[in-house]
Amino acid sequence: MRERVALVTGAASGIGAAVVAELSRRGWVTAGLDLRPAAGADHAIGVDVADPAQVGAAVQRVERELGPIGAVVSAAGHYAMVPVADITRAQWRHMLHVHLGGLFNVCRAVVPGMTERGRGAIVAVTSELAIGGGDGDAHYAAAKGAIIGLVRSLAVELAPEGIRVNAVAPGPTDTPLLESSSPWRDPAYLATLPARRLVTPEEVAVTAAFLIEEGTFCCGEVISPNAGAVI
Repeated sequence: MRERVALVTGAASGIGAAVVAELSRRGWVTAGLDLRPAAGADHAIGVDVADPAQVGAAVQRVERELGPIGAVVSAAGHYAMVPVADITRAQWRHMLHVHLGGLFNVCRAVVPGMTERGRGAIVAVTSELAIGGGDGDAHYAAAKGAIIGLVRSLAVELAPEGIRVNAVAPGPTDTPLLESSSPWRDPAYLATLPARRLVTPEEVAVTAAFLIEEGTFCCGEVISPNAGAVI
């Protein structure tokens, strides 16, 4: 790829920060979008990914100041376990707006430029819960599952334009999103996993980087670095 500018959402911590570090190590200039400062990115912009106007303005700024965006990793999100009967309308909307809306907003902003140049790579971070479901995770799993549908549809639509769209579906990952009391950190749960451990953000980042650089044959794929949580 001739463009070496990568846009990463959710870049301030967790998987997003690890993606920024991995792509930087590989020679990419990185722009980090997050509500909080993304200290590891070459260019950090405070953005609410659920707001299409903010995302559009950020993309224009990145391309004006850094150059054409060649790769995008959509990692912004949040997590909460709530029984389905207790999920409020506000919680439901927020989960969908951040995860699904965040991906849609960034794709809508970068696709015209990628189409004009005839190349680009987009990687969305979904979850193994989108594939296997989870107790108390209905709104999160629904939002992440919708991401898979969007990724596969965009892959079909954009592949003729030279744009590859794929996803990574991590299992429980050792990030600040998982509190110390989280059932996903319970040794009894970890013992059920073939790998007997959580996935690290760095492992997810390597997977995303592979889809951007080496995985030129991947289109509409969902790769699951999940310690065997879903096989």
